[in-house]
Amino acid sequence: FITFWCSLQRSRRQLHRRDIFRKSKHGWRDTDLFSQPTYCCVCTQHILLGAFCDCCGLRVDEGCLKKADKRFPCKEIMLKSDGRALDAMPHHWIRGNVPLCSCCVVCKQQCGSQPKLCDYRCIWCQKTVHDECMKNSLKNEKCDFGEFKNLIIPPSYLTSINQMRKDKKTDYAVLASKLGKQWTPLIILANSRSGTNMGEGLLGEFRILLNPVQVFDVTKTPPVKALQLCTLLPCHSARVLVCGGDGTVGWVLDAVDEMKIKGQEKYIPQVAVLPLGTGNDLSNTLGWGTGYAGEIPVAQVLRNVMEADGIKLDRWKVQVTNKGYYNLRKPKEFTMNNYFSVGPDALMALNFHAHREKAPSLFSSRILNKAVYLFYGTKDCLVQECKDLNRKVELELDGERVELPNLEGIIVLNIGYWGGGCRLWEGMGDETYPLARHDDGLLEVVGVYGSFHCAQIQVKLANPFRIGQAHTVRLILKCSMMPMQVDGEPWAQGPCTVTITHKTHAMMLYFSGEQTDDDISSTSDQEDIKETE
Repeated sequence: FITFWCSLQRSRRQLHRRDIFRKSKHGWRDTDLFSQPTYCCVCTQHILLGAFCDCCGLRVDEGCLKKADKRFPCKEIMLKSDGRALDAMPHHWIRGNVPLCSCCVVCKQQCGSQPKLCDYRCIWCQKTVHDECMKNSLKNEKCDFGEFKNLIIPPSYLTSINQMRKDKKTDYAVLASKLGKQWTPLIILANSRSGTNMGEGLLGEFRILLNPVQVFDVTKTPPVKALQLCTLLPCHSARVLVCGGDGTVGWVLDAVDEMKIKGQEKYIPQVAVLPLGTGNDLSNTLGWGTGYAGEIPVAQVLRNVMEADGIKLDRWKVQVTNKGYYNLRKPKEFTMNNYFSVGPDALMALNFHAHREKAPSLFSSRILNKAVYLFYGTKDCLVQECKDLNRKVELELDGERVELPNLEGIIVLNIGYWGGGCRLWEGMGDETYPLARHDDGLLEVVGVYGSFHCAQIQVKLANPFRIGQAHTVRLILKCSMMPMQVDGEPWAQGPCTVTITHKTHAMMLYFSGEQTDDDISSTSDQEDIKETE
């Protein structure tokens, strides 16, 4: 009876809490354990569990949730009155639970060092101040939005935009001029299901540092809708940070292409990547690393975006036409950013995806995902399901047929990295081949002799069979079913003709602050070649 009564009370509390969450303007999230010493903003008592707002950072005990919801306002996406000027927004202070190692803006001493609810933090500029240093002048002081003012969309700007749209005016550059020439507002598109499922936590951290209206979960708001925010910003000023794997990046770039079709080219943003997937070859090519696991704070990620430079990325159209006299279906079309392949690596991806669809909860770890790939690669070394590929396919580069040796796989590359961080075109780096580029309008085509050969290439014990470079690639599968993949999306394909042609360019952001060992060795090899010449 006692167990039943306790479970009934617990369910009632959960329903009550969910009702408050649903009606509240705060972005409440409940937690079983706070990651740092935490005090309730209402009763000031030390708490281990409770709820926190992932927009303004309020933290409360479960019993004080309703009082906190009424007493403390959250971040305002838009100002209530449009009479306030763009540069006249005051600080929005909340008390207690300031970040560790934060300093007071008045006395420059550490804040939050006392074991109680103390000190203040502005939820926009993130400045902190001691209780005793807080003055009336500071309370009424204008907020400058702090370090990330060039990335934040101010609430007053959106209020002014709303008023201009009512007046049927679209000259947003006049408003942007008041924010400075360096203002490049950032839109966050995060996939909460990518890789190690870090997306949900990142969404909250970005909402605290930026305007919540700039942060989207693509599983709830598709990129096509989210990117319409760019049309409310000055031309060619917006930047987008995609938090997810290469598949999420491709999804966002497809939405950018739709903006071009709608005639919104002047609003197209530059795209940066925070890699959360398994392979992350595109993000590695663009200098953003092989994977993000929280090793650097989110604030540093925003600093990296501000320092990044704009570059172009080739995007390619992959058209698959099935063979047969009575085939009335339209050809399948894909957009390729990374690579296309037929053979053992596509087979590994196909097996991996088939099992992940059956039990997605078992594939939440990047290390486990790579272990599964290793298992299927080892299995293919013994079975060799893709052998005698040269007898099953014909390959044409720029209209010229190429004779193939006894291969098991063919890989068509647009970027420098493949297979989770391997520079496939350069191989071991012992031969003077030009570096693969992602903006030269050329594809690199290589062949592999099997799964074991792929493993040797990844540890730099072998070179791929370099077939050549071309502007157009045509592959004819004459018989049998073969596994194929485009950017990690695999399928089993019967007899067909695959044609790869240039489609468009995407504007990306390249971060040069970090270099992998492969980048350093490749750069040094190029310098050695130039010196010998």
